[in-house]
Amino acid sequence: MSAAPDNSTLERYGFYAVAASLALIQLKIAWGESLLGIGVILWLVLVFRGRKPQPLPGFMIPLLVYAGLTLVSTAFSPQPLASLRDDKQLFLYLVVPVTMAFAAGRRATSVTNAIIAVGAVSAFLGIVQGILVGELNLDYLLHNRPRGLVGHFMTYSGLLMLVACSAAAQLLYRQREWLWPAVAVPALLLALAVTLSRNVWIGTIAALTTLVVLRRPKLIIAVPLVIAVALLVPSVQSRALSMFDLSNPTNRDRISMWKSGQAMIADHWLTGVGPDMVPRAYMTYKRPDAVDPEDKPGSTRAHLHNVVIQIAAERGVPALLAWFWFLAVAMRDLWRLTRTGPAKGLAASGLAAIVAMLGAGMFEHNFGDSEFLVLFLGLITLPFAARVSVP
Repeated sequence: MSAAPDNSTLERYGFYAVAASLALIQLKIAWGESLLGIGVILWLVLVFRGRKPQPLPGFMIPLLVYAGLTLVSTAFSPQPLASLRDDKQLFLYLVVPVTMAFAAGRRATSVTNAIIAVGAVSAFLGIVQGILVGELNLDYLLHNRPRGLVGHFMTYSGLLMLVACSAAAQLLYRQREWLWPAVAVPALLLALAVTLSRNVWIGTIAALTTLVVLRRPKLIIAVPLVIAVALLVPSVQSRALSMFDLSNPTNRDRISMWKSGQAMIADHWLTGVGPDMVPRAYMTYKRPDAVDPEDKPGSTRAHLHNVVIQIAAERGVPALLAWFWFLAVAMRDLWRLTRTGPAKGLAASGLAAIVAMLGAGMFEHNFGDSEFLVLFLGLITLPFAARVSVP
């Protein structure tokens, strides 16, 4: 009978699982979540064997408070079982302790390299889908949005945005081994342009501006130059200008959704309408100025296209405050690591990921997307794992 694997072997397998999970979540959610599950099991086995858990980042406390308030909201939901099924997403928060356990020290950079590598492949797939297949025009792209191998174009573009933050940070901060990020960044930005997802454009621009200000303030002129080059493409220009068109049906409907969300918050400010209950509640709060899709008259909405309004309406104002607390602690500590940490580029990428999430989140509930959430939590955890000393 073969002997049980020792702790060092389990740690190596755990590292492979974490790296593959954060990288492959960009392609298939089942791959990413299954590998994360393997990492969690290996972590629990090591803890059971007496391995001392790594200290968790400071943001984990408010994140757990947010999770607890989510469960309170579930208890007061009109359909507690349906809300509880949605709460399974809370298990994805385990990516934080698992990343701390298996991506410590220099392994954090290796995980980042894997994320960028798979992100570049995913970007190439999107470029092929958006440009080389069919005609490159606004009408075609809006009806055939690139989605890589994931299920929805909005998820795809959000993942690309996060990887672009990571790749750009590595390009700006690395003294060596910068060639790969230099190749990946243009591919990621081109793929983001092809998606025609306006919310991720806003998030990406805000994140890249943050990175440049942090590392190379004199290069700030490069940001408007990149935007100007992108706007030379007619479909991109038309899509960008549509953000300011209040007669645009999509814009009008989002404004209507936000107002409906505000009414939900006013009536259910303490515990919200319940996790996954916004589609049900929306029909009660739906406004006359809502713009339904032509093929779905009288339809509800999956979410309210604003992460702040969505959280408050779904889980209550206390949960929203806990979420802001989580972000504030994460941003404070990541800022400090950009100054004194052993992996300043990773810290900057984590900070940029938060800025990007908030920028895009003004028009999308990206924090509620499982693929996005796993990669987001992984990216903001890696800088803390990098400072853990490995014997």
